[in-house]
Amino acid sequence: MRIALLEDDSSLADLIGATVESAGHSCHHYADCRSAKVAFRQESFDLLLMDWHLPDGEGVDVLRWARQNLDPCPPVIMVTSRAEDEAVVAALDAGADDYVVKPIVPQVLLARLTALLRRTYKPAATGDRVETHYGVAFDHGQCTVTIAGETLTLTHKEFGLALLLFQNMHRPLSRTYLLEAVWGRNPDLPTRTLDVHISRLRSRLSLGDAGFKLTSIQSFGYRLEMTSLQ
Repeated sequence: MRIALLEDDSSLADLIGATVESAGHSCHHYADCRSAKVAFRQESFDLLLMDWHLPDGEGVDVLRWARQNLDPCPPVIMVTSRAEDEAVVAALDAGADDYVVKPIVPQVLLARLTALLRRTYKPAATGDRVETHYGVAFDHGQCTVTIAGETLTLTHKEFGLALLLFQNMHRPLSRTYLLEAVWGRNPDLPTRTLDVHISRLRSRLSLGDAGFKLTSIQSFGYRLEMTSLQ
């Protein structure tokens, strides 16, 4: 998963980043409200971690902004030294999904983060190796996709990309998010690699005929949508 961290304390940011990455996630650090908002608009994240007091504002205000301007807004955990009940209530009222008080215990933070990701992105599974999204079955063992009654064998990258898109139906996903999720963090790839794979998926899965639309979002990335009831 791709995690964004809004925290002005560089030492604490390093600790949280190492904790998040120890679980196999990527952590992207922002030290002020302005840079975080720019990143939230330009990139896709699966979860946001926010401090309260920042050099140019308050994290709870960024939280309110995110709830109003990001569609959909990822789940949010406030990570702050403010432990009073009024602050907890204010953060939850503003839209926080969870609240962790500093000083953090890395194992506790990771457990809360993992639980929230699990609740938010739990896949619809039909078996140990097969999961189904919107009537489309993904067999991890065989690397096959069954759509509109037809079973197709994909390459590992095509399979990973298709699964990611169906797991995030109607959610805009940035190019960076897609590349990191499928090819790994900071992939050294030709710029057209993602576009070529997207084009192949449109054709191989006959998405239009199956009731789906995979659209390009200018200067951002791609979004998969349903065009008919499944």
